Amino acid sequence: MQKTKILLIEDEEDIAALIKLQAEIAGYRMVVEVDGLNGLHAVTREKPDLVILDIMLPGMSGLDVCRKIKTDPELKNIPVIMLSAKTEELDVVLGLELGADDYVSKPFSPKILFSRVRAVLRRGKELEKVAKIIQFGPFTLEVDRYHVIKNDENITLTLSEFGILRRLLTSRGKVLTRNQLLDDIQNSDVFVVDRNIDVHIASLRKKLGPNFHWIETVRGVGYRFKEED
Repeated sequence: MQKTKILLIEDEEDIAALIKLQAEIAGYRMVVEVDGLNGLHAVTREKPDLVILDIMLPGMSGLDVCRKIKTDPELKNIPVIMLSAKTEELDVVLGLELGADDYVSKPFSPKILFSRVRAVLRRGKELEKVAKIIQFGPFTLEVDRYHVIKNDENITLTLSEFGILRRLLTSRGKVLTRNQLLDDIQNSDVFVVDRNIDVHIASLRKKLGPNFHWIETVRGVGYRFKEED
């Protein structure tokens, strides 16, 4: 699978090297730029999955770069984490109001920074635009209420089963690996390992009935929800 790509815009060489090393340890691919203008051009060129952006930059400030990203229709959905040596509340508030997704104040631990990175990337998945009610065949999935109904009868699913079904439905036609499904349902209260996904899928199929045929197994890869009923 292609690695998640992060663009770091940071002019302090030592800090950039430390962040890049931690990114590689965490399994991300990182592109580094050292000034605001070239950084903005790199956002357009690279279309990264996430931008880590220092506020104090030569050429163009990080706040101006963030403003440009978040007002560009093609770039605005790219999450941005701001870095700043400043402690003034105004900078933090302004960055967030411009559309930054999070901020980290210097000095910081690289491990803490990447825990924020993971949280922001995960939040982006959770905020995917989905309908509140999704219908397929005789089934109705009520997203906000965590309900699945078949012909007016409620079907009891675990939170993990509901999460898998919802993710497959909202990615209809797209093959999702076990790890992608795992990332989507993993939380502090539920421990799920790779092959447990297969157990959840089997349980889902059983609960949804013998005629349920929408979830396809893609051998060696994962699962897909059929595009057509």
